[in-house]
Amino acid sequence: MTLSNDYVFMTTDVEGFRVCRDTRSESGMTIIFCKKGHIDVYMYGEMVRIAENDLFVRIPSYDFELGPYEISDDYEFMQVTIDAEIFEQIMYDHLRVEPNWYPKQMYIKEHPIFHLNEPSKEFFFAYFHLMHLQMQDRPSDYRTQIMKTLLKAATMEMLNYIDKLAVIKPDELARMSVNQSDYTFREFMRLLQQYPHKREVQWYAQQIDITPKYLSEICKERSGKSASEWIADITVAELKHMLRNTTKPIRDIAQEMEFPNASFFCQYTKKHTGLTPNHFRKQKQQ
Repeated sequence: MTLSNDYVFMTTDVEGFRVCRDTRSESGMTIIFCKKGHIDVYMYGEMVRIAENDLFVRIPSYDFELGPYEISDDYEFMQVTIDAEIFEQIMYDHLRVEPNWYPKQMYIKEHPIFHLNEPSKEFFFAYFHLMHLQMQDRPSDYRTQIMKTLLKAATMEMLNYIDKLAVIKPDELARMSVNQSDYTFREFMRLLQQYPHKREVQWYAQQIDITPKYLSEICKERSGKSASEWIADITVAELKHMLRNTTKPIRDIAQEMEFPNASFFCQYTKKHTGLTPNHFRKQKQQ
């Protein structure tokens, strides 16, 4: 069984893992639950087994190579891949209440396999079944919104379970904080979450007491993105969130996000989304 639309791909076919391996992680988040049998896959320089009742999670932005793999004859699994933009919005909502998201995302990157207990298995089966039913039904605006709500709920359920498992040991925290640049990057990310409307690299650099150039170099080194790229990502995620989830007038959103005026906010939104705020809001409501 394979079903797909513009924002989610679901399958129970063995070929699904090949799709996951051959698709870059920037395209979305992939969750694979192994019901029976196993997959042996080469990652991080060694063969790793995804066994019965294991959940394999591959998140966007943290790309790692999945090499050769072998699948057992009795292998059964369920796979869901969520479009990057949908995942971005889900994670943005999550990050608003998650103070230690950077270490935990690093944890997921380095530990992508989780063994599910019985209650968590039942939750996963239930969400998968509900999404399967939704995708088989006749498409409609209601179905689209229901499906996106289910995707958000399922992802948050997974993150909640991972939070219980991702107890970051002191030695791992020490490794993540092994040098000043790691600390500086995490401090920048903390400030970015706390003050998402400050859009100048200079402002963040001043809070950390370093130069803007050095801050951008550290961000590039730690994440592959400059400080200004991170700021733009968070700003765009915030404006998308407000346009999607509130009915506030555009001028009020512009003021709340500390844009000089509504016109500048409209220009910024169009530059980063390809749409004016009103058009973006109308499109996402369809």
